[in-house]
Amino acid sequence: MKRIQLSHGGGGEEMDALIHDLFYRHFSNDILLRSEDAAALEINGKIAFTTDSYTVTPLFFNGGDIGKIAVAGTLNDLAMMGARPLYLSCAFIIEEGLPYEVLERIVLSMKEELCKCNAHIVCGDTKVVPKGSVDGLFINTSGIGEIVLPALSAHNIQEDDIIIVSRDIGAHGATILASREGIDIESALSSDCATLWPVVEALIAEGIRAHAMRDATRGGMAAVLNEWAAASNICIELEERNVPIRDEVRGICELLGMEPFEFANEGTFILAIHPSDAQRAIEVLHRFEMSANAAIIGSATSYKVGRVILKSVWGSSRYLERPKGELLPRIC
Repeated sequence: MKRIQLSHGGGGEEMDALIHDLFYRHFSNDILLRSEDAAALEINGKIAFTTDSYTVTPLFFNGGDIGKIAVAGTLNDLAMMGARPLYLSCAFIIEEGLPYEVLERIVLSMKEELCKCNAHIVCGDTKVVPKGSVDGLFINTSGIGEIVLPALSAHNIQEDDIIIVSRDIGAHGATILASREGIDIESALSSDCATLWPVVEALIAEGIRAHAMRDATRGGMAAVLNEWAAASNICIELEERNVPIRDEVRGICELLGMEPFEFANEGTFILAIHPSDAQRAIEVLHRFEMSANAAIIGSATSYKVGRVILKSVWGSSRYLERPKGELLPRIC
């Protein structure tokens, strides 16, 4: 079995072969193939720019892998700012001894995800470190997108805005936790990892007046909504019965004493929508398989400014607090 050696990061023949035979072959585009020290890009108008690093373990899980997350995560950060993804950079930190076929499988997954919104990796870096220095593979991606829906911001949520979640919450966190802890679930539970731009693009095309969008990754829905309440100086009131949660996710949370509202997602986003556009937004979301169970879960009010209030199915209420501590490390 062919494995990655330290020489693949040494700048010589082996590294050149890895770059040309693997990365250039699957990420091929005119800008990347120029092999310059920096990509020369032409962009008109205002841009969004983001970066993130990915250290998820295990490298492969039901519904995705580290490569899919690395691409989708950065594409989604752009989409949440109303930006059409255009260009990505990609840096690989590879542990000596990683099987070549494992790396190629991850690269192919990244290639497939890029095609979903016609974005391109145009520059990158490869480092190989001695065995034991990293856990198989770490990936950093940065992204540039053209903003086509300006004024999306956590600071722009207004009283009476409707809060929508694009799908059931917590699937990614539950999937990773179950895999890592050896929890046997007799179901098709899988990560929600997905590229969200096609859905966002459809909302923009329909003229939906969104004031804020955010993908609910680490810290889950609880983190997003608390950030919004503080940033926009409003209260967010939620109806617990309306929040879609899979039975398998509920079961894992009950088993381990965790909150599904704090579980990470990798293809679920929260929207604050002008009230007169809320139902139309739901109709657009329901056109896509990835958001087929999108739901209205609450609204922005002035009741308890800066707080998120969760109304239970029994009629009681409690604060949905910002997550504390590290719920589950190496989740993305």
